[in-house]
Amino acid sequence: MTGSINAKAQAPLGIFEGHTDVGEVLNQGSATYDHLNNTYTLTGSGENMWMTRDAFQFLWKKASGDVSLSADISFPAAGKNPHRKAVLLIRQDLEPDGIYADAALHGSGLTALQYRNGTGKTTHDIEWNIEAPHRLRIDKHGDTITMFMASAGEPLHPAGASVRLSLKGQFYVGLGVCSHDKDVVEKAIFSHVEIKSLAPMSADARLALYSTLRTISISPESPIQTNVFTAKGMFAAPNWTRDGKSLLFDQNGKIMRIPVGGGEPHALITGVANNCGSSHGLSPDGKWLAATCFVSDDPGAHVNIMPSTGGDARLVTKNPASWWHSWSPDGKTLAFVRPTSIGLNIETISVDGGAETAVTSGAGVHDDPDYSADGQYIYFNSNPNGGTMQIWRMHPDGSNAEQVTSDERNNWTPHPSPDGKWIVFLSYDHSVTGHSPNKEIKLRLLSLSDHKIRDLVDLIGGAGTINVPSWSPDSSRLAFVSFELLPEEGN
Repeated sequence: MTGSINAKAQAPLGIFEGHTDVGEVLNQGSATYDHLNNTYTLTGSGENMWMTRDAFQFLWKKASGDVSLSADISFPAAGKNPHRKAVLLIRQDLEPDGIYADAALHGSGLTALQYRNGTGKTTHDIEWNIEAPHRLRIDKHGDTITMFMASAGEPLHPAGASVRLSLKGQFYVGLGVCSHDKDVVEKAIFSHVEIKSLAPMSADARLALYSTLRTISISPESPIQTNVFTAKGMFAAPNWTRDGKSLLFDQNGKIMRIPVGGGEPHALITGVANNCGSSHGLSPDGKWLAATCFVSDDPGAHVNIMPSTGGDARLVTKNPASWWHSWSPDGKTLAFVRPTSIGLNIETISVDGGAETAVTSGAGVHDDPDYSADGQYIYFNSNPNGGTMQIWRMHPDGSNAEQVTSDERNNWTPHPSPDGKWIVFLSYDHSVTGHSPNKEIKLRLLSLSDHKIRDLVDLIGGAGTINVPSWSPDSSRLAFVSFELLPEEGN
């Protein structure tokens, strides 16, 4: 059975107008409303809501403008498939390959924000390593979809996931159930359901910044994102530990460590280097951490080295304004950048300190150096002729510089993968100048085997997203930070 825009409304359905099976569904679904308990019970079949086509039962109403949908969700029975889904859904139409975003609770307890940002495109999702939340909410503000969640006894709070989704004119908002098995019918109960119209955000609205640490698989078939940590305020620049179990990032001048699976981060001891920014990374053997830090009696930023588990910092660069970026594969040399009167240039120095060697010179920005895994190249971004920022590479002594990308976008922060197969970099629209934060960007992958580039994910980010090497040791995933600007509570 295939849904259509003319799906028949069936009353009484509470605040909704109708329900239908979307996509190819073998077993017809149902939707009922219990006005005494203010609950909606949906049964639904369908193979999946994923990839390029969906199949599920949908209870809906038409909407336009900005809207918020929230509900408590539960499965009354154990069910057959742990990936069955109950969702809060905002959808352009009732076609199986339509544009949509949903806040999805799986039967296993997995929670995700799923979205398809173009008709017939592949579904993406952002997942959480948490127990099933008590309540979910999904908001549409302009072209931004934001998810909120709450465990029992706590208020709804930002979940750390916003995506861009362009919906035209009238759209559908409602509840959905998918059994994840075409031969099975599953049931979900939605209670305390609320749909609210949201006022357009005013130009002078007070906004709060939220940062989210996330990992993403580079698989083109399943580019799954997993949220690790979300907090109000700014944090940045994740770096993966060599055992693959933890991530480092900087927050309020401290280097923080957190398990990849999530939890509470804790600060590393850095001795007198008590103000460390988003320029830090682990040595190839994982024993040492290099970081650009300030100390209380010196106003300049210097590269320091300290034990990776925390400890007293040792000064490496004597000259100030030294921003660390990369270790050489043999662990003997550090690459960093320093501003000059006419631009920004790349230098190298022994891990033991001493002489600094400039490997780029002249006007323009030469920034974000990172060694290839074989040590043959340093990749960096540059705009020597004042055009768009592009990815370049050179030999470690600065010789044989060659441009790697050439397009209309501004490309920054290249990081070679440990297996030598990929370069990840972030990419701004050509209209964005500088390494700006809180912009619409893409993370892109360059294959070193055929030099083809593919988009990995769209997000709000920029400065702080992947400032430092952020590959997992097995080259299968990346860590990055995304940002959200949300209305301040009580605004």
